[in-house]
Amino acid sequence: MSEKNIRLDIQYNGVPYAGWQYQPDATTIQGEIIGAIEKVTGKKVTLHAAGRTDAGVHALGQVANFHIDHHLPVEKYKDAINYFLSRTILITAAREVPDDFNARRSAKWRHYRYIIDLKKSAHYFDYRWEYPYRLEIRRMEEIARDILGRHDFSAFCRVSSQKEYNDCEVISSGWRTEGSAMIYDIKADRFLHTMVRSLVGVMTLAGREKDCLTLGEFKDIMASGDHTRVKSVAPARGLYLVEVGY
Repeated sequence: MSEKNIRLDIQYNGVPYAGWQYQPDATTIQGEIIGAIEKVTGKKVTLHAAGRTDAGVHALGQVANFHIDHHLPVEKYKDAINYFLSRTILITAAREVPDDFNARRSAKWRHYRYIIDLKKSAHYFDYRWEYPYRLEIRRMEEIARDILGRHDFSAFCRVSSQKEYNDCEVISSGWRTEGSAMIYDIKADRFLHTMVRSLVGVMTLAGREKDCLTLGEFKDIMASGDHTRVKSVAPARGLYLVEVGY
């Protein structure tokens, strides 16, 4: 036998979990998948993910990889791992990839989506931000266009998570409406911790009818690099990791 590098494509409902990353005293998505792989193969693996999503954040297209020396054919991994997972986590594909592939380091871009709904629902409140005020999407779209390109997003990252280098290249950024829902899609080469939720929170302040935040005020927040000036951070439940590009 020789060691294989296996890529997993993953969907999950983030509600029951304390985020992606393994924690010894909490239930996490990474921990559940590692445990399932161990039940299938008898081996504990190191599982690398494209993005370490926070508690309550969902994924439509998370990507992870692990190296393993085991006789199980690669095409069997998807169903075998799913057998030991709850319905809130689903492996949608498993395939062998080159040895140097790493789900995080090899990624060229990530695509996140945020969903706001102006109507309440008995069914979907865990999967969107039910927003109680009318929003003017035109003003929110102004800010969404303004962040295209490379910028320092320190102001939109938790201070404890800031790095020495906080620049991100935003490839696309825009709002659209579907019925009562307002949907924000953003694609960038990298994201900082709480960056999307902080941007959405500030954009909703711009969209409010009364005392709305202006584009100039947004630019001032961006230039300041000061996270304390972000007065609204959108809740995790409306955020989805949609796709990762390689």
